[in-house]
Amino acid sequence: MSLSRKTSDIVFYALLGLTLVIFLVQINIIFLHTPIERTMGIVQKIFYFHVPSAYGMYLGAGACFLGSVAYFLSPTDARDAFAKAGAETAVVFGFIVLVSGPLWAAKAWGRYWVWDPRLTTSMLSVLIYVAYVVVRSFAGDGQAERKFAAALGVVGAANLPIIHYSVQKWSGQHPVVIGSGGGGLAPGMHLPLFLGFGAFTLLALLLIWSRTRIELARSRLRQLEDEALTYLPEGETHGV
Repeated sequence: MSLSRKTSDIVFYALLGLTLVIFLVQINIIFLHTPIERTMGIVQKIFYFHVPSAYGMYLGAGACFLGSVAYFLSPTDARDAFAKAGAETAVVFGFIVLVSGPLWAAKAWGRYWVWDPRLTTSMLSVLIYVAYVVVRSFAGDGQAERKFAAALGVVGAANLPIIHYSVQKWSGQHPVVIGSGGGGLAPGMHLPLFLGFGAFTLLALLLIWSRTRIELARSRLRQLEDEALTYLPEGETHGV
């Protein structure tokens, strides 16, 4: 193992350990020290995971957008791997958002789902990144498939500002949980929320990092396989 590879692994596992510690501290504070919200009760504690997971989805979508644009400008395996890792990360956190949100809504609104502008646009974004992952997983690994997926990565990012400003532009039932004046949070609620942002940010970065490394390793393996095939005598490739 080269020195740079060993250093990279040390940094990765250090960040993994830090992420785990922050999650444990956050969970401890949420359930043992954070005040229980007067109206919703303990169900409100979903908030400390729901909001940071939405932020994690934004980070994954941002990585997918950057990788997709870079791939359009100059196609490389590294840029494709980075975009794919971002899309997969956006899907993971997007599903957390879509599961935790309805659980919260069932208590706040009396039903699991309403066609609120923010909920609808968030679900649309998740479906776009699911489509990206499906295309890259089952449609092949050629230039055409990669560019089509990259186009989805750009379209998905275009929807993010719509999600963010949907409450202000079209009203709806979804609250503005973070805004001017602190979003109405009690003082004891700020620490677990910001710990959640830190934990989910680190987790998103770790997922993007690890998935990019795996995809690059797969690309190198495919290249080695292709090179090996060129050295085989004619008629002996059927067993490879």
